Amino acid sequence: MREILIRAGSVAIRARLLDTPTADLVWLALPIYGKAQTWGFEVYFTTSIRAGREAGAREIVRSGELAFWTEGDAIAIGFGPTPLSKDGEIRLAAPCNVWALALDDVRLLRTIHAGDQIAVMQADS
Repeated sequence: MREILIRAGSVAIRARLLDTPTADLVWLALPIYGKAQTWGFEVYFTTSIRAGREAGAREIVRSGELAFWTEGDAIAIGFGPTPLSKDGEIRLAAPCNVWALALDDVRLLRTIHAGDQIAVMQADS
């Protein structure tokens, strides 16, 4: 089973990759480093990964689902409402590929600010 660790400041979140083409691309690109951007209760960061939109890509995600925003080549982690949300949903800017499920509480990302460094790496077994 493929697991990753996302580190930003004092936050560390583990996630399990799904069996998707985007998850494969992320795994092959590790380690990934970026600078956090925020959009409501979402943290995202650009990567060097280029992925096409998969069947099943969606704008509304559940807390703990890690997404890939194909238009921005970015990993997006929603943990609460964004400026486009209605009724408390987590609505991303466009349909995104869901590629992993967090094993830890993604609401910890509330402490992350724009410009903070983020690292994504293979988790130790």
